Amino acid sequence: MSNKQLISSALLAALTLGAVGQAQAADDKAAKEKCFGIVKAGQNDCANLSGSHSCAGQSKTDGSPDEWKYVAKGTCKKEMGLTAEEAKAKLKK
Repeated sequence: MSNKQLISSALLAALTLGAVGQAQAADDKAAKEKCFGIVKAGQNDCANLSGSHSCAGQSKTDGSPDEWKYVAKGTCKKEMGLTAEEAKAKLKK
């Protein structure tokens, strides 16, 4: 096998693995949902609803209704969590 063929094969394999990884990440995300109000301080997954921060791990209090984390689809209510709409309504009160 020539160097050109070897490099082409390696590049193709790397691109294929990247595509598979992205497909798996999309499947994982589809199997999860955002659950608000159940997060422990410092354990949120991303930005909060109020916009006071934009990164994971920056929640300041336990159970804040504007903080969220991903949970398996269908388990948020079991954990006494809120949907985004419910969390927004609770914040307006």
